[in-house]
Amino acid sequence: NFDQLESKTEMFETGVKVIDLLTPYVKGGKIGLFGGAGVGKTVLIQEMIYRVANNHDGVSVFAGVGERTREGNDLIEEMADSGVIDKTALVFGQMDEPPGTRLRVALAGLTMAEYFRDVQKQDVLFFIDNIFRYTQAGSEVSTLLGRMPSAVGYQPNLADEMGLL
Repeated sequence: NFDQLESKTEMFETGVKVIDLLTPYVKGGKIGLFGGAGVGKTVLIQEMIYRVANNHDGVSVFAGVGERTREGNDLIEEMADSGVIDKTALVFGQMDEPPGTRLRVALAGLTMAEYFRDVQKQDVLFFIDNIFRYTQAGSEVSTLLGRMPSAVGYQPNLADEMGLL
């Protein structure tokens, strides 16, 4: 019932002090992690996955959209080495896969996250790496379907695809 819904903001403690202080995360919220190559984005993601597993008894879902094969393999090995592989679901659509596969990987990861949240009643941390490659895969699929691109070159259904995600 709509009148029984309540709105509350609850902070998610990542355990990474600089994040918790400067850019705290809201449970159920979305946040972007931006940076150039080699600045430590993946290291930060791994640290957050580790802390969610150990500090919150939660689960993390990682959707690698357009990842390099080596990066995916390295991530799996590092998860196993740190002991959090059992608390992590990984799904990859690597850069050598067809665009339809890469496009659906993010949605498959979202479905996994919803399962852990709704069925298993667990706290979930969901990562998509990289959202641009998701958009790029959508553009490639749109071109293959013969759709006319928008004035700025993106697929005409970009807003729908991002909204669906």
